[in-house]
Amino acid sequence: MTRLLDHLVLPTADLDVARARLARLGFTVAPRGEHPFGTENRCVYFSDGTFIEPLAIADRPAADAAVAAGNVFVARDRIYRQDVGPEGFSAVVFGSADADDDHRRYVQAGISAGPRLDFSRPFIDASGRSDTASFSLAFAAARQMRGTFVFACQRVNTPRVDRSALEAHANGSTRIAQVVAVAPDSMPMTDFLSVAADAGEAAQADKLELPNTRIAVMTPSFYAQQFGLPRETRETPVFAAIVFSVRDIDATRRHLVSGGVDHDMRGDRIVIAAAPGQGAAFIFEEHT
Repeated sequence: MTRLLDHLVLPTADLDVARARLARLGFTVAPRGEHPFGTENRCVYFSDGTFIEPLAIADRPAADAAVAAGNVFVARDRIYRQDVGPEGFSAVVFGSADADDDHRRYVQAGISAGPRLDFSRPFIDASGRSDTASFSLAFAAARQMRGTFVFACQRVNTPRVDRSALEAHANGSTRIAQVVAVAPDSMPMTDFLSVAADAGEAAQADKLELPNTRIAVMTPSFYAQQFGLPRETRETPVFAAIVFSVRDIDATRRHLVSGGVDHDMRGDRIVIAAAPGQGAAFIFEEHT
């Protein structure tokens, strides 16, 4: 069965900068979360269970130790920061009911990025109540990917906290409607994503339909034409943009104007180029 989108990983140099940028864009940002291997996040959650994860380095020695121990999550993040920079969009994450099974699939398909990872971390809701979140991860990457990767995430223990206050956003965003990847040749990237998501016939030449979103794979020239953004110059496949569904595009635009956020109207879309703390281009579309 085709996997659901779980979340997206956005490396950043400074979580405080990311929080301020995302808040200015109209997102409600969760309290800081710390991983046991030297990274930290401040997530933006949506009511369908998906989220975006701005990710920073909190403890360099702990991250060094994690890389040395074979932690794929921290190792790929480090490669991404070295090759691309401290700001960006490094990973698409699929939901998993069995990370062991996904790891076996990735190994058999020749796309495994390394050993599985199990970990737990505290979770704090908007009122300060806490619980423990536990995860099992399985990693995959296409041969030509440097730093960029995907992984399957099994939520072994889901925190019993009220997240509703974190899922309401002043810009009206309700969900991640589309993820945009850019590749010189769309077919190999689509094929890779199809295997990673166990999608089978859900994949087409330039897009992958998941039960809760779509991943579109565009050539650099089509990406620039479609969104009016600079042409992607990297020669390897990259994740480049996130499309958010909003209830009222005019209300979203008014919020951005009141916050002094630079943006472009592109037909019925609002397009905001990547910025520090916002590693991908953000695009808002009205969906009923």
